[in-house]
Amino acid sequence: MIQPILPIFYSSVLSMSKETIGLVEGSLTTIVSIFKILSGFLSDKLKKRKAIVFIGYLLSAVSQFLFSFVSTAWQAFVLRFTDGIGKGTKDAPRDALVAQSAKEGKMGFSFGYQRMLDTFGSVVGPLATAGLLWLLSGNMMQYRIVFYIGGLISAITLLLIIFFVKEKPQGDLVQKSKFDWALLKGKFLYFLIIMLIFTLGNSSDSYLILRAQNVGISVIAIPVVYALFNLFYALLSVPAGALSDKIGRIKVMQVGWLIYAVSYIGFALANQAWQIWIIYIFYGFYYATTESIAKALVAQIVPDNQRGTAYGFFNASLGLMSLPANLIAGFLWDKVAPSATFFFGAACAILALVLINFSKLEKTEIIK
Repeated sequence: MIQPILPIFYSSVLSMSKETIGLVEGSLTTIVSIFKILSGFLSDKLKKRKAIVFIGYLLSAVSQFLFSFVSTAWQAFVLRFTDGIGKGTKDAPRDALVAQSAKEGKMGFSFGYQRMLDTFGSVVGPLATAGLLWLLSGNMMQYRIVFYIGGLISAITLLLIIFFVKEKPQGDLVQKSKFDWALLKGKFLYFLIIMLIFTLGNSSDSYLILRAQNVGISVIAIPVVYALFNLFYALLSVPAGALSDKIGRIKVMQVGWLIYAVSYIGFALANQAWQIWIIYIFYGFYYATTESIAKALVAQIVPDNQRGTAYGFFNASLGLMSLPANLIAGFLWDKVAPSATFFFGAACAILALVLINFSKLEKTEIIK
């Protein structure tokens, strides 16, 4: 509910520049990254993945609710910082829970299924936001009311975790786990470097929302466009994950990165509102064929008792790269042209696609 209107709230209500928006969103991703490492390692050591996930969702819910009272840029920064701690705390142990629960030969399917359910929330949420904006049209508090309601709804997650999420006993596997620097070598390191190159050009989706507004999409229509994108993302996540179980993760990811590059070039060249709708649908294909697939690949190239730590480093490294990515995007937008932001992103995606084509990961990625 919140994400589709947050960039517009920054720009139109708080009067933040694009570079400041990039700083806030990039800093958010950086703090997320730090806590992904900590929470991933702790979840391996303490055997308490569910409890750590709960703490993360709690912090995010509180910060999202309090966003309805923000009036200055620094307040927005503090709450996004808190939200970042929450997001970082929950992600790595949650991914480890998914990997632990996956049946043999179904790792890609399992992560795709988790991503599908998560993304369906990103379909319903923006549609609810669009409806609220329509009902509250002309009300100066419209954005704040959306934040308020969204924060209350996010609290429901806490009850679901307490009463319905079950964690399998991990026994000696986790009890004996300790950090091994060998984790940051070999296939995992090579894959991580390629992902970092791609992420340098993968700035916050806030810039896509600002671009949609820039081309002519109305404020009320933007959440609908965002929901449409997430709908295709959700519908394709499970088929893409299952396909990666059969033909290999790398092949599916290459298709995804190619789609990303084409989409970003489309955002750069778009000059009419109808074009944004089509590009956003196409962009959903990129997410479905990369995000969950990458996590499934990580699960296969690291030891079981290091997965929490590995996901922490993987997610954190990509998050840390997001700060320079967002600063570069904001600089190119303000100092060169909005299209420059997307041309740069497309170039990074193509470079990553070429590099992963020569990797040796494919030899070990398919589960028999």
